[in-house]
Amino acid sequence: MKKYQSLIVLLTLFLMSKTSFAQVKYENFNSSKLGSDRQIKIQLPRGYDANEDKTYPLFVVLDGDYLFEAVAGNVDYYTYWEDMPESIVVGVNQLDTRFEDCMYSEQNSLPIDSGADFFEFIGMELLPYIEDKYRAGSFKVAVGHGETANFINYYLLKSNPLFQAYIVASPDLAPNMLEYIPERLSNVESKTFYYLADTNKDKSSIKEMINVLNTDISSIENENLFYSFNSLEGPSHYSLPAHVIPNALENIFKIFQPISKEEYKETILELEISPVVYLEEKYQTIYNLYGIDKQILINDFKAISAAIEKNELFEYYEDLGKIARKVYPESLLGTYYIGRFYEETGDPKKAMRSYQSAYTLKEIAGVTKDLVLAKADLIKEDFGY
Repeated sequence: MKKYQSLIVLLTLFLMSKTSFAQVKYENFNSSKLGSDRQIKIQLPRGYDANEDKTYPLFVVLDGDYLFEAVAGNVDYYTYWEDMPESIVVGVNQLDTRFEDCMYSEQNSLPIDSGADFFEFIGMELLPYIEDKYRAGSFKVAVGHGETANFINYYLLKSNPLFQAYIVASPDLAPNMLEYIPERLSNVESKTFYYLADTNKDKSSIKEMINVLNTDISSIENENLFYSFNSLEGPSHYSLPAHVIPNALENIFKIFQPISKEEYKETILELEISPVVYLEEKYQTIYNLYGIDKQILINDFKAISAAIEKNELFEYYEDLGKIARKVYPESLLGTYYIGRFYEETGDPKKAMRSYQSAYTLKEIAGVTKDLVLAKADLIKEDFGY
């Protein structure tokens, strides 16, 4: 019996290990564009195998031999706390090929020869392969550092950019990129995230070009551009990515995160529109940007409810209740909100009935059966029903 129990424990631990940690794979990709094999690293999200219909944002990380782990670890961490969506991370190793991969023309600063081959390898071979083999969604993030931070901008210059977000750490910019990048960002027609970072320890030539680029991008007025710049004091050129990747993820996926105290105080309480409309638009934006149909968090329902109470906008409880019933149909949350609507808008009998009907549903988010029954009893006592 003890042996049997031990086997069950070991099997359980094994299954937990298969689903509790992100999966990392190493593959040798045979590229006709490069005329050689290239090692790639692939991290799949926790629970990737549990939902065969789900798609995920895709990170493509150049300098994967050292940058992949920094990105993959932070993506897994932020995903765990639901501050960003689960994502697929792909790293491309360039330990011995970095110079050749990033080669560009001295005349126009665009990829040539082996650089052009590498450009086509990413866009015409690697991305289609990942999209075909794994469930990568439409939202894609490019990550680069130094020379590769310059290189990922070439995908931005395409008429239909391959990536929707760019993490550009201490780019060693080709000269003409100071003209190309601001001009392209001025005219992007779809939502584009551009995160630029440097450190005071960068070479003076790199620092000077980044300062010019930041000045030019900062002056752009384009509602489709979401730009962030982070200049650090202290980190070396080589340690910079470890410092800025978390900040970049927070910026790119800010709308995905739960409503924060700052968002509640500075935005929601000051709204001139319905806070329920704000909630709906937040989640519609998440779907439009990332292709993810995210379930509305209990935290966010509570934030909107608190705003309704604080500003005494009780008429919005009806709409909030309808949404809560749809999202959490087995809980008493929606029925409770409907009850609050009737109670505060002059229909105590309907409020009492709503509270009483909620008793059969599941408790959630601090809304208990005792609470709804107490409210029903209080109305009954006050009005003699």
